Amino acid sequence: MNIGDVSERSGLPVKTIRYYEDIGLVRPDRSANGYRQFDEIELHKLRFVGRARSLGFGLEACRELLSLYQDGARSPDQVRAIASRHLRCMEQKLAGLQSVTRTLQDLVASCERAGRPDCPILEDLADMSEHQDSGADAVHGIANTA
Repeated sequence: MNIGDVSERSGLPVKTIRYYEDIGLVRPDRSANGYRQFDEIELHKLRFVGRARSLGFGLEACRELLSLYQDGARSPDQVRAIASRHLRCMEQKLAGLQSVTRTLQDLVASCERAGRPDCPILEDLADMSEHQDSGADAVHGIANTA
């Protein structure tokens, strides 16, 4: 299969597949003219990594999981440890997002009670000293995991 076929069958963009090849997650054969030739095994790896990424696993975790998947002597404890670590991270991010959501709900509600010239939302955004640890890191962390 060529890269276009694999892209269609895996649901991954061609650019992503090339990147995964560059970092060694997949290793397609090359034809005499230099074109990538993917077999079913490489397609399966791409689907595996795509699914893991859709669950928020980072590339290094995907590499570890793929390696364990291919290792017939793997221990379920190794896989569980990776997934548990990721779950804890996701729970922390979720807690941060819930904190941000509550803060935004309060700000919007205070603005609805307005009828006054000041803006509680803008005042809150301008007052950096009070809100250094309001869960914003969790919000930025979500964007960085994808």
